[in-house]
Amino acid sequence: MALIIGDIIAIVTSFLYAYLIRIHIDSRPYYFESNPSQFVLATSILLPVWIFILFALGLYNKNVILNRSKASETLRLLTASIIGVMSIITVDFFLKTDLFPVRPIALYAMLTCFLSLFIMRTVIKGVRNLILRQKIGLRKVLIIGNSENTASLIDNILGFPEEGYKIVGIVSKASLIPKDLRKTLRYSSLKKALEKTKPDIIFQTDENRTEYVYKQAVEKHLLYYFVPTETSLSTHLGELELVGNTPAILVKATPLIGGAKATKRAMDLILGGVSFIIALVPMAIIFIIQKLLSPNSKALYSQIRLSRFNKKVKIYKFRSMKPEYSGLTPEQAFLKMQKQRIIKNAEELIKEYRKNGDYLKNDPRITKFGDFLRKTSLDELPQIINVLKGDISLVGPRALVPGELKNYGDRSLLLSVKSGLTGLAQVSGRRDISFKERRALDIYYVENWSVRFDFEILFKTIKIVLTGKGAK
Repeated sequence: MALIIGDIIAIVTSFLYAYLIRIHIDSRPYYFESNPSQFVLATSILLPVWIFILFALGLYNKNVILNRSKASETLRLLTASIIGVMSIITVDFFLKTDLFPVRPIALYAMLTCFLSLFIMRTVIKGVRNLILRQKIGLRKVLIIGNSENTASLIDNILGFPEEGYKIVGIVSKASLIPKDLRKTLRYSSLKKALEKTKPDIIFQTDENRTEYVYKQAVEKHLLYYFVPTETSLSTHLGELELVGNTPAILVKATPLIGGAKATKRAMDLILGGVSFIIALVPMAIIFIIQKLLSPNSKALYSQIRLSRFNKKVKIYKFRSMKPEYSGLTPEQAFLKMQKQRIIKNAEELIKEYRKNGDYLKNDPRITKFGDFLRKTSLDELPQIINVLKGDISLVGPRALVPGELKNYGDRSLLLSVKSGLTGLAQVSGRRDISFKERRALDIYYVENWSVRFDFEILFKTIKIVLTGKGAK
């Protein structure tokens, strides 16, 4: 994230430098109105294009960033600067926006952009290395396995502090561990090591019980790396990284890690911000209607749900239930209604509600206006605030109520990403599909996330909300 922010600053300032060079350093006369702030603002609008180019050229890839030789990253930065400026020239040509009043500014921009990116990245990485050498912000590593790779990995982590790792535990035979570390870092079992060390990452260096070790990593929301042998190196299915000089395969529970998380968060902020502005008027109208219908009741209510890493978040919605049942669990509400003699058999309703995947036709708890809000999904508009806060994402698995965890056999996988305002299950039938099918779709989303996938779900959500398909 620091590199992305640094790159944005470098790109913006580089255009300012290019403009000022043409005005104050280039001695040739110019025939345009000098307005550097307007020029920088106009070109900054295309910043997403620049960041996309940097991503496409692998400039946020760890192996490129930490390359011992700067030649690879330097060449890519130069390529990005040329492609970026050429992209802006192309946009300028077709839209006739006159972003570059004279051609020399574009040439200066290529040079200043390359230099600014190079200098900014050098400074950021220098500061990062200085911080890491002070042992601040290191990621805690647990190593497990009885192979020669164990000793090699330990040496590389200790020898390359700029990698950002700190060994907190080793589950291996003593002969593979340096003598000075055996008493303090060696553990007899993975279970005991996980309890005592609370690591961020597991590195496995042999093929013994890999499924079990990987499952433990997923359940505890840890990154899992497998250090391959020479025979398996060429057939790996994960993402290969170098730890010092030791190759390690990152086996992802979900693609939504690292730079992908930053991309998704940026999407949430941009699209969520636009959605919030569009939704302000409808939300105000709904709020007023709620207060007119029930002056003494709250128009909004909040409920504790589970999001990424089992984090409890307070989700906001427009109240769709009668005030006396709002905030109660379905079981509590139906039993209360039975005592009030509104319904006869609460147990049957509870059973039907859970069997239908938390849905009940003609639910007696829902108001008439609340039924309209649910069918149109307008009751969920306040969750845009949760998206902007970072509690949930625009797209993701359904946010779980803590009590529902027992129904999810793959809950650790579901909770490896943020819950979503909408998701694959919602656009695949909403209430028309079973609980089991919705769970399978949520898991598929977690394992196959992509930016394109998110946009497909968002477009389908808009279509479904407008048509009311699957709503009940």
